[in-house]
Amino acid sequence: MAGKLYIVPTPVGNLLDFTPRAADTLRHADIILAEDTRTSGVLMKHFGIDTPMRSHHKFNEHDQLHNVINLLRGGATIALVSDAGTPAISDPGFLLARECRRQGIQVETLPGATAFVPALVNSGLPCDRFSFEGFLPQKKGRATRIAELATETRTMIFYESPLRLVRTITELAQAFGPEREASVSREISKVHNSTVNGTLAQLAQHFTDNEPRGEIVLVVAGAQPKPATKHDKYAHLKPHHPDPNP
Repeated sequence: MAGKLYIVPTPVGNLLDFTPRAADTLRHADIILAEDTRTSGVLMKHFGIDTPMRSHHKFNEHDQLHNVINLLRGGATIALVSDAGTPAISDPGFLLARECRRQGIQVETLPGATAFVPALVNSGLPCDRFSFEGFLPQKKGRATRIAELATETRTMIFYESPLRLVRTITELAQAFGPEREASVSREISKVHNSTVNGTLAQLAQHFTDNEPRGEIVLVVAGAQPKPATKHDKYAHLKPHHPDPNP
């Protein structure tokens, strides 16, 4: 009988965000696949979890995929964690989950921490419909993607590093317009958690004057939808009256 893959979120900051169910799942797994065993080791030690760990990250996930699937097909219970947040959200996990689906292996994702949901709600921007963009391309395709997003009407969510934040906000301001509303949340659930709201122009200036640090989520308002143009399907049937004063 095939085993099961558990995808387990870990805290993005505060260790108190780690759920009892997540800890219990990791304790009872046969193997924990961790993005960085050193980082995850701190969490495991804090909660007294001694399950064997193996490294599973973006540089080796392709090579490991066949072996992990074989372990699952052999009946192993495997838990996947990333350094912080929910695996597969801008972290390794998608390839393994997809292959499990193809192979008929059960996958269960536990609810838990992720950075973009608190940032979205903190922003005060519409969150009934949104587009999660993750990290923009650093080079190839970057300008094209930003241009495509200029007409996106849903609220957009980006992950960004502090070193590239001002550049990204400036490029978005050029494509979307400097008055587009936005929000920057940093260090979600950590001691220095903060959110700054404003226009793209204001945020670019703020973070030029105040060097950003930590993990960052950028939330940008969508474009205002263009008013629908009513089309009179009977217009061609209406009589034409020439101008009496040409």
